[in-house]
Amino acid sequence: MKNPSWWNEKHDGAWDRTKSAMKRDWEQTKSDFSSKKGHDLDQSAGDTVKQAAGKEAIPPGNQPNPSKLDRKWEDVEPAYRYGVGAREQYGDQDWNPELESKLQKDWSTTGVNHPWNEAKGDVRKAWSVKK
Repeated sequence: MKNPSWWNEKHDGAWDRTKSAMKRDWEQTKSDFSSKKGHDLDQSAGDTVKQAAGKEAIPPGNQPNPSKLDRKWEDVEPAYRYGVGAREQYGDQDWNPELESKLQKDWSTTGVNHPWNEAKGDVRKAWSVKK
């Protein structure tokens, strides 16, 4: 994946802080909807937010905490990464049609082989994870 033109080290740091928590959330979501597809990590949206913000430790591997769900983490990671970076870049504003249009245009420069209409929901989910 190529970074959009506005991406810098600050965005890498935001993604690094958020990636593990969101990956756990993804596994939990798959488990919630299909017991054969994911691992039950007892992961709630609140856990993901706390972990992404560094307010809660992330348990190792597939250890539980004290949509399109057949997709793998590798399929959703680029959109999540992009959403976290976009939040870092444009976080002083709410998600709105103008921002979405800008993000859609930038998404087309990343080289990711997922159309915006497929990635948008994951981008917005990652955008909503606040520091």
